[in-house]
Amino acid sequence: MRRRARPFTRILVAVGTLLLIANGTFPLVWIILTSLKDENELIRTPITYLPADPTFSNYVQVFEQLPFARFMLNSAIVSVSATIVCVVIAALAGYALGRLNMPFRRGILPAIVITSMFPALVLLVPLYRVFLGAEIPVITQVANVLHALGMTFMPVDLGGPNLLNTYWALIIPYVALSLPIATLILTSFFQLIPKDLESAALVDGCTRVQTLVRVIAPVSAPGIVTAGIIIFVNSWNEFLLALNFNTSMSMRTVPVGITMYQGEFAFPWAVISAAITIGVLPLVVLILMFQQKIIAGLTAGGVKG
Repeated sequence: MRRRARPFTRILVAVGTLLLIANGTFPLVWIILTSLKDENELIRTPITYLPADPTFSNYVQVFEQLPFARFMLNSAIVSVSATIVCVVIAALAGYALGRLNMPFRRGILPAIVITSMFPALVLLVPLYRVFLGAEIPVITQVANVLHALGMTFMPVDLGGPNLLNTYWALIIPYVALSLPIATLILTSFFQLIPKDLESAALVDGCTRVQTLVRVIAPVSAPGIVTAGIIIFVNSWNEFLLALNFNTSMSMRTVPVGITMYQGEFAFPWAVISAAITIGVLPLVVLILMFQQKIIAGLTAGGVKG
């Protein structure tokens, strides 16, 4: 009975895998095919799945109607900066939580998990007020008390600079939102590294930071790459904060820029599909370049050799 069940099980697994692949790839394939059609073919009935007369005019219109190249540059600067800063901080935090005997360590990790559950919508209004340079009453009152006691040289007026329509308005919250998941990934990875490697480095005279950079980080490359890819993709695709914090045309990112092709009475599906295709292309290239390390980081989690 078991031998008869194995072929049937394999068929079910194969069918399920094909369905998952189709579910993941069909929307992207459909968007690419739509971007190669003109407006007349899009409204034609019956529906044509393959473009009868493929055209690349929609891709030209993407850059002619709006400064889409600027949108791509903005997204690249924000995503790369947020990824680098977040990975560095998460590596330091993950090393401390995974390798050192920190007090209250068991309570820190659950707290990190809890903070990762807060949606960006909850932070929208407070962050907008902070980036606008508005004065924060509680902090101002504390500063006044300390200043009166002569315990600080901090200025009493804490109204900061206006960070709206700057890269910092997106980099700072992207780092904060991605830091919990990146810290959890790197902490779990660092915990699996044999302590003998770290001990040998310390005996040779390396400091904790040097041990992290020269020994722990190279061995944990799959985990670091996986965390970096997750941060980059989340930062590249984020829409809500980018829509509200950077309202200037020159500071728009790709997700927000794509929505600007829609008019009040028109929805150019072909042009928007072309913009989506261009916007997704960097992510596809990035994942294809690091797919082996991503798979190793998601599945292995161990140390070879």
